[in-house]
Amino acid sequence: MAKGLIRYWAAARAAAGVEEEPYDAVTLGEALTTAAAGRGEEFQRVLARSSFLVDGDPAGTRDPASIALPDGATVEVLPPFAGG
Repeated sequence: MAKGLIRYWAAARAAAGVEEEPYDAVTLGEALTTAAAGRGEEFQRVLARSSFLVDGDPAGTRDPASIALPDGATVEVLPPFAGG
């Protein structure tokens, strides 16, 4: 299992209720599933619309369950932003 940090931005931060939190997971999908546990539907909706970076690299359209997390990685949760 890798240990690292999830950072939430904008609407993701509001829905999560925290700015950041640690994770202990093998894949991005596992980290997101664990983060979503016990949080409401709004958090789920924000995650479904968000983009993700792992140590600055975009996850793109890849299945989060297929993205391995290295130990010490930072996951950024980026909801859609208004404007340009």
